[in-house]
Amino acid sequence: MDQKVDLLSIVVPVYNEEQNILFLRDKLFELIGSLDCGCELIFVNDGSSDNSFEVIAGLVKSDRRIKLLNLSRNFGQQAALTAGMDYSKGDVIITMDCDLQDPPELIPELIKKWREGAKVVFARRRLRKEGFMKVVTARIFYSLMKRYSDLKITGDIGDFRLVDRKVLDSLNNMREKSRYLRGMVAWLGFNYAIVDFDRPERIHGKSGYDYFKMARLAMDGVVSFSSLPLRMGLVIGTICIVSGFSFLVYICGDSILNHVVYPLYKWLVIALFMLIGFLFILIWIVAEYIRRIYDESKGRPIYVVQGTENL
Repeated sequence: MDQKVDLLSIVVPVYNEEQNILFLRDKLFELIGSLDCGCELIFVNDGSSDNSFEVIAGLVKSDRRIKLLNLSRNFGQQAALTAGMDYSKGDVIITMDCDLQDPPELIPELIKKWREGAKVVFARRRLRKEGFMKVVTARIFYSLMKRYSDLKITGDIGDFRLVDRKVLDSLNNMREKSRYLRGMVAWLGFNYAIVDFDRPERIHGKSGYDYFKMARLAMDGVVSFSSLPLRMGLVIGTICIVSGFSFLVYICGDSILNHVVYPLYKWLVIALFMLIGFLFILIWIVAEYIRRIYDESKGRPIYVVQGTENL
C-alpha cells in the first residue's frame, strides 16, 4: 500500500521555548522540502512567559504554512496538543515537542510506516540522554502501565507520533479533561507501527516538565487506563488481614503451649497504626477518582484560545 500525503500537519506545543523555535522551524522545512507534500506547522503557545509568542508571531507573518494558536494561559502539554490537533487540517498529523529531543529526521520514517498501512506510528525511545532519576522513574512507570493496564504497547513512548486523519477524528470525540493522549490513542485500537530512536539531549533551555508535572501526568495515565490503584488497596488490605490473623494464631498458640503473657496493648497500637495508614491510602485513592469525576462534571473546556494567526 502506497498512500500519498496531500497535507501534513505538524503540531508543536510551546512553553518557554524561544531559543528552540527557529532551529525546529529550519529543520522541519528542510525535511519537508524532500517529502513532496503540503505542510502546515501549528505552534501552540501554552502560556509562555518568555518571548516564545513574539518569535512565533514574527514567523507567521512571513510564511503562511506556519500557524499560531495562542492559549490564554498555561493549560498543560496535553491540552495544548489537543488544541493543535483540533485545528489541524492535514490527512496526516504529527505531534512532537519543540525542544528537538523528538528528532525531525525521524518524520520520513514515520510517514513511510503510514504509507505501508499503519494508522498510528509511535516513536519509541530506545535511549534517553537525561537525568538518572527521570530515566529510572520513566522505566518504572512504563513497566507498571504494561503490567497493570489494558494498553499493551510496550516501551518508552511519549507524544512524538503520527496519526491518520481517521484516527484523529475518533480521538477528537474523546473530550475528557484528565487527558493522557498516549493512552487514548492506543485505546482506540487502530493498527500501529513503532519506530525506535535514541533521544538526544536538549540543546537550549530546560524542560517545562518538572517532577510534579510528570507525577500528575503519570497519575492521569494510571487512573484513566489502569485499575492498579484499586488493586493496591486490595493487596494492602489482604496483607493487613493475613498479618493480623497470623499474629493472632501465634499469640494464641504461644499463650496456650508456653503460657506466655503478652502485653497486648503494644500490638494493638502497632495494628492501629498500620490500619490508619491503610485507611489513608484508600482515602487518597478514592479522592483521586472523585476528583476526576468532579472535573468531568464541571464541563469546562479543555483549553481557551486567546487568538490565532493563519488559522
